[in-house]
Amino acid sequence: MKHIAIISPSIRKGRKSHRVALWFKRYLEENGLAAAMVIDLAACRFPLFTERLKMQENPMPEAIEFSGKIAKADGVIIVAPEYNGGYPASLKNAIDLLTDEWRHKPVAISTVSDGPFGGTQVITSLQFTLWKMGARTVPAMFPVPRVDEAFDEEGRPADPGAMNKRAARFTGELIRCIGAHQTPED
Repeated sequence: MKHIAIISPSIRKGRKSHRVALWFKRYLEENGLAAAMVIDLAACRFPLFTERLKMQENPMPEAIEFSGKIAKADGVIIVAPEYNGGYPASLKNAIDLLTDEWRHKPVAISTVSDGPFGGTQVITSLQFTLWKMGARTVPAMFPVPRVDEAFDEEGRPADPGAMNKRAARFTGELIRCIGAHQTPED
């Protein structure tokens, strides 16, 4: 069984993108596609980036745990909210913390916003950052416009049929990329 880490980067009070992360976990597991875990950056409470994890003398236990989860995951889904046309500093902070853990890691991007475009302005800058880290971003995207209407607080979609259909394409692409990335000994 594949293992997928789902990063929920928003640390804002009243955040809505976390709803989508919760739903992806449920979707992957209920459909038998992968074992999934949500990595909630609000719970990690990383300090502002000062040095890569492997260069730190006394790294936080949460940083070591985060590193291990990303390293062990076969693939990653990032659920990135759009903040003023970009992604949150908490996500940039977490990405920059690691190095080797991102190298060749299949990463799928879901973007989220309250507006009609679903955070699509985030995609290019986030893809570029991940590309510079050596990650393999998958070509499928999963924008969620008007997230407060699309998902309730527990991560249940307003239109499960439509959301499942979109998710099948999105997660299918991630799983294909994971399969292409793995070697026979994996």
